[in-house]
Amino acid sequence: MATITLDPNYGYVLLAATSTFFLNTIHGFNTGAARKAAGIAYPAAYAPSSRTDAAAHRFNCAQRAHANYIENQPTMLAALLLAGLRFPLTAAAMGAGWSVSRYLYMKGYSRGDAEGKGRYQGIGFFLFQLGLSVLAGYNGVMMVLGK
Repeated sequence: MATITLDPNYGYVLLAATSTFFLNTIHGFNTGAARKAAGIAYPAAYAPSSRTDAAAHRFNCAQRAHANYIENQPTMLAALLLAGLRFPLTAAAMGAGWSVSRYLYMKGYSRGDAEGKGRYQGIGFFLFQLGLSVLAGYNGVMMVLGK
């Protein structure tokens, strides 16, 4: 059986992970404000296609930004926690970069630009997520090899 000793710097990994919980709450407030401004009643997840006004479009963009966030958060968190076992400071920095990028993605997308192009200002989150996934896989390979 393997024993895992955590580097004291793993605390930074946990802080980066925790930032994603708060960012999810920020997404909720952002989407709620857009919902209120558009007058979209619960339980509708999106404004109906018959609504073509800017407020409805902004709500749909904010809602989609939040949905994209919760689609990606579990994968990123797992990769962050696994990558941080061997590379705690690198993983924590990448996790923090992911959270900042996701915030920028939310703010840009929620502006309601044509075709949602505002989301591109935070699209770099994919690079952080990919990097964390590669590091997590590397850790697995090294463990199998006994290194």
